Amino acid sequence: MTQIAHFNVARLRHDPTDPRVHGFTSNTQRVNAVAERSPGYIWRLTDEAATIGASGGYQAVADDPRLAISLSLWQSIDDLRHFVHKTVHAAFLRRRMEWFEPWQGPNYVIWPAAQGVNPTLADGWHRLDLLAKQGPSAQACDFSWKP
Repeated sequence: MTQIAHFNVARLRHDPTDPRVHGFTSNTQRVNAVAERSPGYIWRLTDEAATIGASGGYQAVADDPRLAISLSLWQSIDDLRHFVHKTVHAAFLRRRMEWFEPWQGPNYVIWPAAQGVNPTLADGWHRLDLLAKQGPSAQACDFSWKP
């Protein structure tokens, strides 16, 4: 059975400790907890070395604490879509322009992942690059793609 991998990246407008992004940084654990309780959720990257903030904050790229990342696995694209658009996550998604800089190209990618294999950040960056260069396909797509 195939699982769905999801990689998301966004660059904060301000330092993670800046009050202007507190609405995002202070709620990441809450939103992650909702994801973990959502139907179809399988796994998410929880790299303690990449965690920003004393409260567990969010995952970032080591050399840029403003670059927030997320990598997860879901049973189906419908399960992922439900979490993204039908839970508390949707309220945070609507506020993304308040907290994050505009991103050149796609800032998330979805792809099929083999059962029992957790994707890596390198996989996520590779698939994001594929989506940016080739458009939606079975190897790298967004929510608009229909197989």
